[in-house]
Amino acid sequence: MSIPQSGGGPIESLDQLAAYMEAGCKPKDRWRIGAEHEKFGWLTDTRVPLPYAGDRSISAIFSALQARFGWHPVHEGENVIGLSRDGANISLEPGGQFELSGAPLTTTLEVGAELQSHLDEVRQIADPMGVRFMGIGAPPEWTHDQMPVMPKGRYRLMTDYMGRVGTHGTQMMYRTCTVQVNLDYGSEADFVQKLRVALALQPVATALFASSPFFEGKPNGHRSWRSRIWRSLDASRTGMLPFAFDPGMGFQAYVDWVLDAPMYFVYREGRYLDALGQSFRDFLKGQLPALPGEKPTLSDWADHMTTVFPEARAKKFIEMRGADCGDRAHIAALPAFWVGLMYDQTALDAAWDLVKGLDAETREALRVAASVSALQGQAGGVKLLDLARAAVGLSHAGLVARGLGEEAQLRPLVESLQTGTVQADKWLDLYNGAWGRSLTPLYEAASL
Repeated sequence: MSIPQSGGGPIESLDQLAAYMEAGCKPKDRWRIGAEHEKFGWLTDTRVPLPYAGDRSISAIFSALQARFGWHPVHEGENVIGLSRDGANISLEPGGQFELSGAPLTTTLEVGAELQSHLDEVRQIADPMGVRFMGIGAPPEWTHDQMPVMPKGRYRLMTDYMGRVGTHGTQMMYRTCTVQVNLDYGSEADFVQKLRVALALQPVATALFASSPFFEGKPNGHRSWRSRIWRSLDASRTGMLPFAFDPGMGFQAYVDWVLDAPMYFVYREGRYLDALGQSFRDFLKGQLPALPGEKPTLSDWADHMTTVFPEARAKKFIEMRGADCGDRAHIAALPAFWVGLMYDQTALDAAWDLVKGLDAETREALRVAASVSALQGQAGGVKLLDLARAAVGLSHAGLVARGLGEEAQLRPLVESLQTGTVQADKWLDLYNGAWGRSLTPLYEAASL
């Protein structure tokens, strides 16, 4: 969840927008790891989505987590829409996806321990209620009408807008779950190199973590339906960012792209004001229809940056966004995979050498192939299985160089590379075999 920003002062010059990103530059000893994952709650007796309110609900789980484990409530109006504790947040996506946004930590081992603690706390609360959570990229059976709607103003505006652009926007909002990691950069040049590697290798992450082969009760023809959904959303704010590979790429080029993305909202005094389709460039001139005569603050810019959704997103750090959520081992493997590639310079340089020859058409085609066929996909003469083996090998070397034993967290990825299959393939085999084409067993199989 992106939390509304505050403060920062008025924007008096366009230079402040790139400077905002430059302020994220940190020396290597201050680089941190921020992991996030989303999961679907379901009622064990009916296998329907966990509602927001009631005896067995998100609200009830929030109350118990506050009382038993010292979490602090985050309100929007009268509703509790999240929790915070020690730099970490529990928040809600539009359809009630229950998200942990972890604290900035130093090692992936700490990230794994944080994940384990979170899941243990949630299970202690949820199990007696008859509630479980699934680590999966998309719900196997639920329709749009079955999904609960969270009481958040931002999501009401986004739902309206998503109905006007693309074809899969509300599916993304209400019926997908991902696992991400947020990583730091040291300079503008480091930012550019990391963003390019991140974008070019997101198809590898999509393939390795694909876990959404079912939708609305049947196979959907893809290993990652979540990734398929993102390809038919809003082209003005999603995708593989071909401009990031152009000569002269830097903070300003990214700023220019975000400026051209239509706005969703402006946040004022606890309320989301409708600015759907309006221009941040007009806002800078004091000509925003939603707030005529008013100019934006840096917090408005920070909010607007959260309304673009490319496969790798920049703010004051870089978010890796290409993976489906999965089981505990895969949730822990995602940060390890990217830290190994990004936080060791030798591995990062080698990763850039691995992908720098790919053109925009091949990168996009690999993205499509990953969503359809996972590790068996290929495009432009590039086999995703080969590219994944090379990338995981570089990540492993980068983690070994850190000397902390983090490379053990790559185990589920190494196993997939040995067989050429991922979680989605395994579930499809069970569905067509032992499960007798029933999806009922999947709820338990995917439970965290």
